[in-house]
Amino acid sequence: MRARAAVVMAAGKGTRMRSATAKVLHPVAGRPMIHYPVRDALALGAERVVVVLGHQREEVEAYLQAAFAGQPVTIAVQAEQLGTAHAVMCAAPALAGFEGDVFILSGDVPTLPRQVLEALDATAGEAVVGVLGMLLDDPAQYGRLVRDGADELVRICEARDCSATQLAIREVNAGVYRVDAAFLFDTLGRLGRDNAQGEYYLTDLVEAAAKAGRGVTALVLDGAHAEQAHGVNDRVDLARAEARMQARLADELMRAGVTLVDPRRFRVDDGVEVGADTVIEPDVALLGATHIGRGCILEQGVRLSDTQVEEGAVLHAYTVCDRARVGPRTHVGPFARLREGTVLGQGVRVGNFVETKKAALGEGAKAQHLSYLGDCEVGAGANVGAGTITCNYDGVDKHRTVIGAGAFIGSDTQLVAPVTVGEGALVGAGTTVTEDVPAGALAISRAPQKNIEGWVARRRSRPGGQG
Repeated sequence: MRARAAVVMAAGKGTRMRSATAKVLHPVAGRPMIHYPVRDALALGAERVVVVLGHQREEVEAYLQAAFAGQPVTIAVQAEQLGTAHAVMCAAPALAGFEGDVFILSGDVPTLPRQVLEALDATAGEAVVGVLGMLLDDPAQYGRLVRDGADELVRICEARDCSATQLAIREVNAGVYRVDAAFLFDTLGRLGRDNAQGEYYLTDLVEAAAKAGRGVTALVLDGAHAEQAHGVNDRVDLARAEARMQARLADELMRAGVTLVDPRRFRVDDGVEVGADTVIEPDVALLGATHIGRGCILEQGVRLSDTQVEEGAVLHAYTVCDRARVGPRTHVGPFARLREGTVLGQGVRVGNFVETKKAALGEGAKAQHLSYLGDCEVGAGANVGAGTITCNYDGVDKHRTVIGAGAFIGSDTQLVAPVTVGEGALVGAGTTVTEDVPAGALAISRAPQKNIEGWVARRRSRPGGQG
C-alpha cells in the first residue's frame, strides 16, 4: 500500500451557521464536526494530517491539540480565502517531501463513513486523481461531473460556470479526493482562476489529469449513501447530519446485541459503549464517555453523561447521572439524580427523588426515598430512611459524613457534617445528628411529645377561630 497523507479543509467562515462558534466545532453526536474527518484520516493510516484553518483558527486548533495529542496532526493557515485549491496550496509546506497519495477531505462533512474513503482508494487504483461523487435528484449548486463520449470523467464544472446542458447533469462533486502527491503539488502551481468566482478551483485537477492521460476515476454514491457525503452549511444541515449519525450509531448498537425499543427516540454520543442484552426504552440519552455493561435495563427518560453502569443494573425512569459509577445489579430511580463523584457498589438501592454527590454507597446499601446524600460514605448494608439529609456545607466549606456498615438512619434525619455514625448504630427518626454516634449506639434528639387535651375545640370556640 502506498503511503497516505490527508488535507482537511476547514478555513471557511461558516456565515450561514449564524453562530459565534466556529462552524466545524458545532457538535454532531457529541463531537465537533472536525473530529470525524481527522479521525478517519488517521484510521486510514495517514502519516501526516494537515488541517487548513482560517476563521477562528485558535479555537479549532486548541480542540485538535487536545483531542489528537501525540498524533501527526498539524495546522496550516489560509489567511485569505482564494478557493479550494488555494487551501490545499497552504498545506503544501507541511507535506514537503511526502510521496504517496493525499486524501483531501472537508471539515464540515461529519457523516461520511471511513469505508467510503477506503472504497474511493480502491476505485482510484493507479489513477492520479480519484473523485467522490453523488447522484442527486436535485444537483443544486454542486459542481457537475462531466464525462466524454466514452463515459470517462474529463472535468468538473462548478455550477456557476455550467452551461444549461451541464446543469442538467445529476452526478455531482462531493468535494472529497484522493490525489497522487507529486501530481497534486505540481499541478496546483500551474492553476489559474479564470472562472466566475475568481478562485483557484481544486476541481481543475480533474481536467488537468484527463488531458495529460494520467487517469481519473470517480466513485459515485446514490440514494442514502449520497446523503452521507452531504456537508453542513447551516443549522438545518446540522440537524440532518445529527439524524444520520444517530441512525447509524443506533444500528451499530442493535447489531451488537442491544435492544432499542424505539431507535427513533434514542440519543447517543459517538464513543458510547453498550453491552449486549441491554434493553433501552424510549427517550434515553447516553452522552460523553458513558459505558453500559451487559444485561442492563434503562427505562424511559434516563439521561447519562460520562457515567459507568456495570452489568445487570437497572436504571428506572427519568434517572439522571453525571460522572457517576453504578455497580452491578444496582437499582436506581425512578427520578433519582446521581451527581459527579457518586459511586454505587453492587446491589445498592437508590430510589425515587434521591440526590447524591461525591457519595460512595457500599454493597447492598439503601436510600430508597426523598434524600440528599452529599460528600458522604455509606457502609455496606446500611439503610438511609426517607427525608434524610447530609448537611455537608456550612456556608464556606464542604464536610464529610460517614455512615458505618449496617447502620440504620431513621426518616427525616439531618446529619450535620463532619460527623460519623458507627457500624450497626441506629439513629431515630427526626434526629439532628451533630456529634459522632458510636458503633451499636442509638442516637435520638427529638423533643418530648406533649399532648394538650381539648386544644382544638377551645381554639375553634374563640372569636375568629375556625368553624
